[in-house]
Amino acid sequence: MNISDAAYIAGLFDGEGCVTCKQVKRKRKDRGGKVYNQWYIRCEISMTDQEVIKWLHETLGFGWSAEKKYHTKPKYKRQWRWCCGYQDALKFAKLIWPFAQVKLHAIENIIDHYEPRAQELGDNVVDLETERQVRRVWP
Repeated sequence: MNISDAAYIAGLFDGEGCVTCKQVKRKRKDRGGKVYNQWYIRCEISMTDQEVIKWLHETLGFGWSAEKKYHTKPKYKRQWRWCCGYQDALKFAKLIWPFAQVKLHAIENIIDHYEPRAQELGDNVVDLETERQVRRVWP
């Protein structure tokens, strides 16, 4: 993947994407029904153009893609979605972070969740060139 692909994906995600980074209560059947707080972390892009979702999945090489079905709304246009969660969501967030605009805060929440030391950098403001060299996302 090159820098223009990463920038395009960030723009696509800013317009069509969704970030979920929250704690939810889950009941564990294997633990006698005890309720636990569990993090739910996910990035998703949904759209009606299947080719774009296919390209996105092939270019990134992680996550999953499938048709999004609406069983109760048969007149809805067909939609496809690409999703990634947890560690893949972190990988995705780090990839598009330098280019994100609209969903920048939500993307930083994912990075801060997995890499708390990033919070020490002072509101996540770092030199972009240094960050590119450290992460080696592109040549």
